[in-house]
Amino acid sequence: MNETEQTTEVEKVATQPDGAEVKQSTVTRSVKTPGVILAQRIIWFIVGLINILLVTRFTLLALGANPSAGFVDFIYGITNVLVAPFVGIFGEPVYGRFMFDWSSIVAIIVYSLIALGIVKLLTLSNPEDKI
Repeated sequence: MNETEQTTEVEKVATQPDGAEVKQSTVTRSVKTPGVILAQRIIWFIVGLINILLVTRFTLLALGANPSAGFVDFIYGITNVLVAPFVGIFGEPVYGRFMFDWSSIVAIIVYSLIALGIVKLLTLSNPEDKI
């Protein structure tokens, strides 16, 4: 769990009837992030990375990037596994070197919906948690 400490310094100078002085007191409070919220953050982080890769793939295909370039080949290699279940659902229109990759769009939507379902499933035990 993620734990943060908040320290508040209260400065006060007061003289008590017996002559004792109170000069300063410090209050420290620990705040812990619940495990459910931490799990939600991890899920959204992973899906965010996947979506960034898929948007990059979509953009490279739409702009007709050279597939033999190192970066383009790297992105295609990583994302081929992610879009494989969605290839062939819709036609892939090709205009010369430019391609509209429906597989990437469908993958982004499906992976985001799966993440939303998992996050909602985690909040069943505590419905007050917000995503």
